[in-house]
Amino acid sequence: MTSASLDLYHKWSSEPLRQRPKISVIIPAYNEAIRIVPTIGAIAAHVSSFDEPWELIVADDGSTDDTVDLVEGLELPNLLLLRAKQNGGKGKAVRRGVSEARGDIILFADADQSTPIEQFDDLEQQICAGADVAVGSRSASGADVKNKSFMRNVFSKGLSFAVRGLLRLPVTDTQCGFKMFTADAAANLFSLQIIDDFSFDLELLFLAKKQGLRVAEVPVSWTDAPGSKVSAGKVALEFVRDLALIRLNNWRGVYDQENHTLSPQRIRSWETASPEPNPEPSRATI
Repeated sequence: MTSASLDLYHKWSSEPLRQRPKISVIIPAYNEAIRIVPTIGAIAAHVSSFDEPWELIVADDGSTDDTVDLVEGLELPNLLLLRAKQNGGKGKAVRRGVSEARGDIILFADADQSTPIEQFDDLEQQICAGADVAVGSRSASGADVKNKSFMRNVFSKGLSFAVRGLLRLPVTDTQCGFKMFTADAAANLFSLQIIDDFSFDLELLFLAKKQGLRVAEVPVSWTDAPGSKVSAGKVALEFVRDLALIRLNNWRGVYDQENHTLSPQRIRSWETASPEPNPEPSRATI
């Protein structure tokens, strides 16, 4: 880090913003005590170097470890911590973060930094060139993927084939946890989002296609981080279920703007009855 970048980082970490942020970065977190602090440090150091007003949002998803205490202990004036009383799913955590974001550009990035924050620049370039959504991709030509297990690779290829066949999405990797949106695109897509678990990315990209938004797929560096909470077999079954659910919801008109009143039901099963809602998250600005 150069001395100029260090000065910008110190300014961001000690002085509250006096203007609306241009950039919002959201980290969904569930039991990330081991890595949340270094992840925040890496993101803060890089994004602060842009010399643009920005905010960081940690959307905790009902962690039962020390994640919340560690984030609070940093006492960063431009970090917003959103706390949920219980685990509700990554998709729900990201949606809460988006609902609070004030930036013109919104990025959500996984807490494990499998995709390093330095890839922000490549996605932002696509947004500045006119894309509504820019998605990090481990499958696009030029991607640099390390330590991806054989089983995970098999599942990824199979799921990618299913996505192209059933939803006709022109994206080879829907699940990389590194995606950027314009504020307008984020507000529109997340307002219609229903799926709260792992497949929420897939639903967002289907909605983007349905609405004619421009989506750019950007090759990224990605490393399979140790301690991943993703069970490939379980996720594959859920993913196939949600593929069918998205098609069903589309057929039923759930995603149509005129039927937007159906969206808050958060339909997650084949039944028409909506599930019991999770408690609303509490907020703490630190």
